[in-house]
This record gives sequence, C-alpha cells and structure tokens, in this order.
Amino acid sequence: MAGTLAVLALVVGGAVLSGVLEPAYDLSAVDEQDRALDVQLLARGKYLAQAGDCAACHTSADGAPFAGGVPIPTPFGTIYGTNITPDKDYGIGDWSSADFYKVLHDGIAPDHPLYPAMPYTSYRGLTRKDSDAIFAYLQSVEPAAVPNQKNGVPFPFNIRALMRGWNLLFLTDELPAVSTGDSDEWVRGRYLANVLGHCTECHTPRGLVGQMKLGESLGGGAAEAIHAPDITPSALAARGWTVEGLQRFLAKGIAPQGSAYGGMYDAFHHSTRHLADGDNKAVVRYLTGDMPVAAALLTPAAPADAQIVQAGRHHYQALCAGCHSASGQGKPNVTVALAGNSTVRNPDPHNLLQVVLHGLDQKDFPDNQGRQAMPGFAGALDDAGLADLVNYMRVQFGGQPSDVTASAVAAMR
Repeated sequence: MAGTLAVLALVVGGAVLSGVLEPAYDLSAVDEQDRALDVQLLARGKYLAQAGDCAACHTSADGAPFAGGVPIPTPFGTIYGTNITPDKDYGIGDWSSADFYKVLHDGIAPDHPLYPAMPYTSYRGLTRKDSDAIFAYLQSVEPAAVPNQKNGVPFPFNIRALMRGWNLLFLTDELPAVSTGDSDEWVRGRYLANVLGHCTECHTPRGLVGQMKLGESLGGGAAEAIHAPDITPSALAARGWTVEGLQRFLAKGIAPQGSAYGGMYDAFHHSTRHLADGDNKAVVRYLTGDMPVAAALLTPAAPADAQIVQAGRHHYQALCAGCHSASGQGKPNVTVALAGNSTVRNPDPHNLLQVVLHGLDQKDFPDNQGRQAMPGFAGALDDAGLADLVNYMRVQFGGQPSDVTASAVAAMR
C-alpha cells in the first residue's frame, strides 16, 4: 500500500493531494523500485520540457537554468520570461501540478492572467499526463532565488484583467491541421508540432491584438526582425525542402537547404535537436503530410532586367564569392550554400535582405559543424547596390524574380 501511494505521488508530480502540498523530490526518501519510477518520470519530464522549448524563454544567456529574464519583444512591449525554478519566493515552488496545468491550459497563474507571449494558446492541447511530468521535472531542478523582471508593457496593455477578455475571444481548443494524414505518425506529429513544439506561435500571422490568424496557420509570421517563414507543405516543397532535408534540419540545424538562424536557431538548440528519432520523423510527417509534395527543382529565373542582374553579379563577386564561392556552393564549416538555399528561394525577400544588411552571428552545430560569422553589408553598398546584389542572388540561386527595389532596402535599414 505504501508503494502504491508513493507511485501515485510521483505520477501526480508534486500535486496537492487532499489539500496538502507534496514535498519536493527527494530520491533518498524512497525505496529502489520507487526511485526507478521517479527517475523515469523526471527523465520524461525533461524530454517533454525540451520538446516544448521551455528553456528558450525561461533561461537567459548568462542566467541559471529556468530562472527567467529572457526578453520577449512584442508589438505591445517587452515581456520577460519568468522564473520557473522551484524557488518559493520567485519561482513556482509553492505551485501544485493543478496550478501548473491551469497556466498551460488557460493562461491563468495563481495570482494573475498571463500574456499570450507564453504560448498557452498552443499548450492548451497538452495532456494532463504530460503537463504533470514537466511540472515534476521543473520541481526537481535547482531553485534559483532570482527576482522576475518587470515587463515593459505600457498602459492599457499592462492591465492583466484584460487578458481574461482576450482569452474569451481567442482561446480555442482546436488548432487547424496544415497537412492531410491519418497515420499514427501524423497524429503524433500534429501533437508535437501544434501543441508541445508550438510551431504555430511563430509561424502564423497575427491580428491587431496579437491573436493568431488560425485560418493561415503556419503561413509565416513577422513577430521578429527575422521572419518565421511559411512552413505549410506546398511552401516547403516550393523552397526545395524534402522529407530527409527537414529531418536533418530539425536534428542537426543544418541541411542542404540551409542552416538555422535567428529565432529558429534557439528553437533548434534548445528543442528540436533533442527530439527522439521517432518524434523527429513524426513532426516532419505532419509538416509534409502522409503523401508529401515533391520538392520543386531549382531553375534560375529569367531576370526582368539583365543589366540590374549584371550589376548584382559584380557586387556578389566582390563581397560574397570569397566565402560562398562563385557558383554559390558555399564552404563546409564556413558558409552555407546559396544555390538552392531556402531563404534565397523564398518569394518573400525579407529575411535575405535582413541577412545581407545586418549579417549573422557565428553558430555551432552537431557533428563538429559550424557557420562562421557573416558581416552585414549595410555600409558597403548603397540601397540600389544592395538591391542589385539581392536580385542577382534571387535570380541565379533562388529562381525568384529580380523585383527587390532600392526603396525596399531603405525601409529595412
């Protein structure tokens, strides 16, 4: 009987039982069999927390794990990820698993409603079993007595009660499927992508008050300087993504179609690279469907103005070919290939312009792979010259039209 009660306590994950808060996890207090069950639960909770990308918003670059402090820019002000360690003063040490589930399911913390920068709009679909496992894991990490930073949200958006009305209008139990399928793998992938991985939160356009436009789910989002691209099945195929390329991208962060950068690098680093092989394949199965669309072959576009493209080729040879090669094939552990690169093949030139203007940081990837820092060329060329450069790359390496204007470059500066 004692063993049964111990197992129940573990499964509930530190929840309130008969109104009494269970103590923090102490493996020395249970016998060997129960200790094995506890270790399994915590391992599962850790895996789910990684799949849910909790660290990206709750672990700052120089802070303790899950101690908060990560700035999350929104159109309504900057919101900071909170302390979710089991510290009783600043974290969630006094929460029950029911409190934690209510946060994930309803966006309501014990003392206030949350802003939807915390993706409870997607986590709402999380099973109670998975929620309890994540809570158990978070209760096992080292408590960090780190105060939460005050959000930089101006009036009237700083009135938390307004979020209850927002929830009534926009919080829904169903997120639309972006592909067709009914296999077990597709169903698992839909849960991982739509709910736990909350891909919709970044890759879906938003309305005037921050609500996701679910009718355009995964059609691309513009919340950050680097836009989250359209990752619907047809858009992925049009940019050259194959099932194998997507699986490699999620696992390694780098594939023939390009490497992770911007917010997607954080998602890769904290989350997708930790997915088990079966879950990796399930996510890709959902993104592409049970019957994936064949990746489109790359063919250079016919330039609208050959003179413009010729000028862009001159700039490319002077500024880019040394690292990316004249043919755009790139160099291993230096730069990615531009020929066939998903960003270059994107009909929307926004991210390509951002990278050319402002550059990219150095990043490391698994298997001793890397991408060296890339300088921005905002000071090397005027707006017309940068437009010519981008148009050349889009035509030659992306099969896109040469329709980027100097005014578009000026606006992005």
